[in-house]
Amino acid sequence: MSKNHNPTEFLPLFKTIGLSDSKAAEAAKSPKSAAILKELIEANTAIAQGVEEKKANLIVALSGALAKAGAVGTEERAYVVGRILDESLKSVDQVAAAVKYAESHTLPFDEAEFDKECGVGFSIEPAQIVEHVKSYLASNTTVTGWANLGATITGVKSLSEVRWASPVEIKNAVEKVFLETFGAKEAAKPKGKEPKKDNAKAAAAKKDAPEATTSRKSVFKEGFLGALHKPGGNPQIHEHLREAHLAATGGQVWTRFPPEPNGYLHIGHSKAIFVNFGYAAHNNGKCYLRYDDTNPEKEEARYFESILEMVRWLGYEPWKITYSSDYFTELYEFAVELTKRGKAYVCHCTQEEVKLDRACVHRDRPIAESLAEFENMKNGKYKPKEAFLRMKQDLTDGNPQMWDLTAYPWRTSRAWRFLYLSTITDMFCRHSLCTTEFIASRQSYDWLCDALEVYKPRQSEYGRLNLEGTLMSKRKILALVEEGFVNGWDDPRIYTLIALRRRGIPPGAIISFVSTLGVSTAPSNIEISRFEQTVRQYLENSAPRLLMVMKPLKVTIENLPEDFLTFIDKPLHPKVPELGTTSIPLTRTIYIEADDFRLEDSKDYFRLAPGKTVGLFQAPWSITCTAHKVDPITGEVTELICKAENEGTPKKPKAFIQWVAEHALSGSPVRIDETRIFHRLFKSDKPPSDFRSDINPDSLEIVKTAITEVGILPLAKRMLIDARKEAKSRTEKATKENVQASAEDDTPHATAEQLVGNECVRFQGLRVAYFALDKDSRIASLDEADSEKAKRKQGDYLVLNRIVSLKEDSGKAS
Repeated sequence: MSKNHNPTEFLPLFKTIGLSDSKAAEAAKSPKSAAILKELIEANTAIAQGVEEKKANLIVALSGALAKAGAVGTEERAYVVGRILDESLKSVDQVAAAVKYAESHTLPFDEAEFDKECGVGFSIEPAQIVEHVKSYLASNTTVTGWANLGATITGVKSLSEVRWASPVEIKNAVEKVFLETFGAKEAAKPKGKEPKKDNAKAAAAKKDAPEATTSRKSVFKEGFLGALHKPGGNPQIHEHLREAHLAATGGQVWTRFPPEPNGYLHIGHSKAIFVNFGYAAHNNGKCYLRYDDTNPEKEEARYFESILEMVRWLGYEPWKITYSSDYFTELYEFAVELTKRGKAYVCHCTQEEVKLDRACVHRDRPIAESLAEFENMKNGKYKPKEAFLRMKQDLTDGNPQMWDLTAYPWRTSRAWRFLYLSTITDMFCRHSLCTTEFIASRQSYDWLCDALEVYKPRQSEYGRLNLEGTLMSKRKILALVEEGFVNGWDDPRIYTLIALRRRGIPPGAIISFVSTLGVSTAPSNIEISRFEQTVRQYLENSAPRLLMVMKPLKVTIENLPEDFLTFIDKPLHPKVPELGTTSIPLTRTIYIEADDFRLEDSKDYFRLAPGKTVGLFQAPWSITCTAHKVDPITGEVTELICKAENEGTPKKPKAFIQWVAEHALSGSPVRIDETRIFHRLFKSDKPPSDFRSDINPDSLEIVKTAITEVGILPLAKRMLIDARKEAKSRTEKATKENVQASAEDDTPHATAEQLVGNECVRFQGLRVAYFALDKDSRIASLDEADSEKAKRKQGDYLVLNRIVSLKEDSGKAS
């Protein structure tokens, strides 16, 4: 760096164009690129007046590229700047290509040639990228598995057809094709020999508790969260504030989760819950649940109740439950103190006047006059929007969050909405972890604490969690509900937490998902398929497996007597004996999946066909198809006649299929009234602002022909009993541990029945999918004392929700 270069001299200028503090500081580091950026700003009035942050960042990228390039004329520079401002150049790569073009050309440019070289107007859909990836793999036989992932991404990027595609979309497309082609990526095997692990014991030892695994703990030890300051480590305006803080907290980490009770929490909130509660728990600290109840017009009791219920469902217990409205007295007193210190004033300007001139005519009014007017506000003299208390900050600062923000606006019914409320209430909570949209607010946050000379928590910002292909806005989800696109806030097609719970997603799977994403300042924009893969992995060793048939086809085994009956004891999971066993009947009449039979055989087909043999899961012998019956009108196959291979040397089958026997005395099969299959609610990965036009009309499929083995009802009762016992034990333990929460908060603890519903009955329909029992189900036998004899009764109504599909393999595809 040049000895005469002083980066701080450039900061005020750089921030005026729309750069954040950190970006401005970064742009000022290099003497050469900083000088070029200064020239670009001074030569272009539009830039000097300020532009959108994204455009400002591209101007910075342009200055960096010019610093490394050869001679580029002033007019050529201006042309590239103009193409950035008119949004022709939208990425850093495009800007770099524009500079390269300008190095070897002079104005006037061939615009068509320039656009082609720089990717202007380039557009490609994710599905098209996937097709290019498949073509690349077809022509590169050396790609044999996940070990070639990095080289494949690099190779695909070099294709001219995807030259300007987003690197993230290319990476996602390659990973998607690899998953379809090579299956799930396996973890690297450790070097050397290790003793064989007992998978059953490992699975049984799994807990839903968020701190149960080493991988989750590492999130709090490393990276963004690992680098957070120790308690009391944040700079303070006075040392005695730090000492008082450490005395009050005992040196512990205190965090808070501050949701607004104006809607139901969605999956994005699960990351905030995990970060705040998990970080505090990892450090043996405490986490508040603080309801930000400052907008009573949109708040409802059901939202308060659901928020607490979801926090507990995810496995956390607030140390203390508070409400922002609890602090109204303190907030009023702080507002008076701020005014007395000359750091606030009462303003009567309209919003339009404030926009036209940030320097308010009331800014220099006497302190006594502002105090008197503030008292008038309190006593109801002014109508809404006629008076505001504004903080007297720094109008010359480049950060708009320092332009005399409104702190204390008047609202009807003597209720105040505090824009500075979060800062003050965080002071009571000691530690503030929030998402990156509040980065610009950190400066005013710190200013207010120092102006009042109170303890200043460190605000640390992390990236939000967004799932592609769905909506994360409460306002838009509300529109989906109110306009009838979905059946309520808990419709399993949306991604509210109550909807995910109803669908059957285990809370531990959600915590596992957010923990594997890590925590950093970058937003997590994740495909739904990745979330569903985490759910599959979680269920793989925890969900019992039952025989299930979605579209039954009758099979009569002709060489068995009419009254043939045998019971088979089968494990509920081949690798987890702790899950137990179930007993199922095998009779002369069974049902198989209609798709497991075809009239025309082929060499690569291994299931049933005329003259073909197939194995039956858990049955003592296989069956061979000898004949079939056809509906004379529709031509559809209605029944198969098969022979049990129970004599002589049995034929060895190449495939096994699921089945369910007909046996009325034992209640087999159990008929499922509705099996709900949920497809994506939106057609695109990124629903447009007018999301209604993107609704998938076929997002809900209802199958009314499914049947299962008799083990489902005893299993359901046992799972409900076990889950309620565990929930009751957990809430009792939490109540004892959180003495202060119990003493100071009158919010009732959720009962085991509130934390546990039908959705905890989860199982894998063998070769079908993972399912959960829906709340619409009515099963009288679940109330009987003997769970092992539970059978379907008249009036019962069984509804299953598909949680996630199974990972398909090449054999099944054929």
